[in-house]
Amino acid sequence: MDYKDYYKILGVARGASADDIKKAFRKLARKYHPDVNPGDKKAEEKFKEINEAYEVLSDADKRKRYDTLGPNWQEQFGPNFSGGGRRTYSYGGGRTPFDFDPSGASGFSDFFEALFGRGNGATGRAAGMGGMREDIRKRTGDSIEQPVEVTFQEAYIGGSRTFNIQSTEVCPTCRGTGEVNNKVCSTCSGQGQLPKSKRIQVKIPAGVDNGSKIRVAGEGQPGIGGGPRGDLFLVISVKPDATFERKGDDLHVDVNVELVKAMLGGEVAVPTPDGRKLLLTIPSETQNDRQFRLTGKGMPHLRGDGSGNLYAHVKVVLPMHLSPEERELFEKLARSRGVEAHP
Repeated sequence: MDYKDYYKILGVARGASADDIKKAFRKLARKYHPDVNPGDKKAEEKFKEINEAYEVLSDADKRKRYDTLGPNWQEQFGPNFSGGGRRTYSYGGGRTPFDFDPSGASGFSDFFEALFGRGNGATGRAAGMGGMREDIRKRTGDSIEQPVEVTFQEAYIGGSRTFNIQSTEVCPTCRGTGEVNNKVCSTCSGQGQLPKSKRIQVKIPAGVDNGSKIRVAGEGQPGIGGGPRGDLFLVISVKPDATFERKGDDLHVDVNVELVKAMLGGEVAVPTPDGRKLLLTIPSETQNDRQFRLTGKGMPHLRGDGSGNLYAHVKVVLPMHLSPEERELFEKLARSRGVEAHP
């Protein structure tokens, strides 16, 4: 049983990153996909080989085991033969043996199953040839992210927005392979995809915050072999507001209160992000910077019912441009409280 160089099959270096391996696989998969090469048995076998290589190199545990064994893998396995045509390979060091049946149609090579066993290769994929081909033929496209800025008011009340998004679609000329008659596709310059601009309407849930993600199903990268498109995730950033400060789902706002009202008590208007005003009754002798809590009037909880709190911070406003009568009253107050005032 010959050693299979999975790095050579995908055309990547042994130290290639996971992203490089994925890119190489996608490029080769488009070229040798059975849908692109109907009836071509050689292309189909090549496609199976590519998929097997990606199955190993895209899995950290499998890749580590494969790299450890290397070309001399047979020296670490003691091949024994038992009845019924089944081979049992005992891993060096007396570890628990595993076996495989070469007559089974797992869709992976004997080399693969000798290293990883029949069951391991099917994790997350169909074990039978038909199931594996179905999985290969229809691969979901990659999901993409796009930053989106919303206003503070939109984050508070939610709503709908229309966005321009940049996506891609499969090149209709080469059907995603990047080649036409063994030449680089002139339509997509060999990329297999074409840029696409699209307008979509998205519902913004109340309570979104910086870093919140809104999933838009089916607006990501196109799939392979007719597979579904990936998803689009809009990554939210909330534009700061000059009036309100947000701390989690609690909001803080400064409220100007006239000196007379702070001394004698009364009602003051507290703004909310949606443009309404709430009446807050403050007691007499309210001090500057005193905080009042308006329960449940803060930012809506993104997940779950209810809202945070709104905290109103009193900012006492001193009167200016006093009339003679007003100045006389303050002087009288100063004398009654034993405060020495200067003209």
